[in-house]
Amino acid sequence: MESNNDEALDIIVTNVVATFRTRCHLNLRKIALEGINVIYKPEVGKVLMKLRKPTITASIWSSGKIICTGATSEEDAKLGARRLARCLQKLGFKVRFSAFRVVNVLAVCSMPFAVRLIDFTKNNRPIASYEPELHPAATYRIKNLKATVQVFSTGSLTVTGMLLSHDHTHTNLSSTPVFTARGHARLRDWVHFVVIDLYSILQQNHTVIYFNLSVHFDDSGLQLIKTPKCSFLEYEIRPTENGF
Repeated sequence: MESNNDEALDIIVTNVVATFRTRCHLNLRKIALEGINVIYKPEVGKVLMKLRKPTITASIWSSGKIICTGATSEEDAKLGARRLARCLQKLGFKVRFSAFRVVNVLAVCSMPFAVRLIDFTKNNRPIASYEPELHPAATYRIKNLKATVQVFSTGSLTVTGMLLSHDHTHTNLSSTPVFTARGHARLRDWVHFVVIDLYSILQQNHTVIYFNLSVHFDDSGLQLIKTPKCSFLEYEIRPTENGF
């Protein structure tokens, strides 16, 4: 594969955290006794309620504040929040769905190269920090996107942060790889901006190590062998003694 070919990076949204309010007082004991799929935690003053479709876990407080976690898109988070509100209405509460917003997003992505974390941190201080004694990843903060990225030496990224408004200035995508994401359109675009920003920084600072991927077969099946090489990605098939 030539160096001028586009690399497809699969960005996976793994968790969307959202909140909303019911605008009424909630009797937690009644929810625990009459609700389904609930766990009552009186020591912390909340009830956990779970949904299967979409997969949502909600933390419910008596004040009417509810935090939903576990969704993989903004659309699923809102659908799950509305279903939770309907479940509470069926229990006799005068729930009015309001103040819904996404407060945090978690996504993961793997770059097609490794990263020299020490060089990356030196070239991007103070927005980048690396403490190998505390955590194996370097932390990179993008203020204009309100995002925090954990960069691992293998090229894996963990993105956390809040969604931006629709009037966000679009990033120039002319020299970036092709990205695919699993999630709602607005959430997907936000994650794209974050990964694209970091991708361009890594390329400009020459802190990446590309790999040769050697593929061979043995008795245990297919194996991939990565060997560092500071050039473009290329793939080669290496047969065993008995052939394929």
